[in-house]
Amino acid sequence: MNRSRRSQTSFLTVVDSGEREVARLLTLITGVVILAALVQLVTSLGSKLLTGSEATWLGDDLIKVLGDLLTVLIALEVLQNITSYLRRHVVQIELVLVTALTAVARKVIVLPSGAEDKPQLLVGLGIAVVSLSAAYWLVKRANAGPARVSLEMDPSVPPDDDDAEDRTNGHPS
Repeated sequence: MNRSRRSQTSFLTVVDSGEREVARLLTLITGVVILAALVQLVTSLGSKLLTGSEATWLGDDLIKVLGDLLTVLIALEVLQNITSYLRRHVVQIELVLVTALTAVARKVIVLPSGAEDKPQLLVGLGIAVVSLSAAYWLVKRANAGPARVSLEMDPSVPPDDDDAEDRTNGHPS
């Protein structure tokens, strides 16, 4: 029995170290993607500004720049997801949902002209936004709820002055 437990522990150690190495590789790849997206954004923006082209900053050029900017932001959020996992060994669902919301928002912003003729696409994006927003709200609410309740109910936490004053006046905290 002791021998099987030891082999199981060594197997889990190998799996954990392999997982960490994959996450490090993903971090490196994401860094390269961020760098490439930044170079593309700066090059695109720089060429429009330096050539003095009559860029219509309220038209397709603005949408392209915003799309490139949001692409960099999404890549940074993915990098933050990976590094957060490496540090805490936990996937932070709030961060994943915010990244997904940003990606859907980017898609909505860069929709090409004529997308209004595709109602299925618009309905799908609307459902994605509502679903992700609801999921984020639920996760945020779930994370906030137990912390408050556990602090109020924990007898080892001494009350502060406001709590003691509320209890003497008959007001529950």
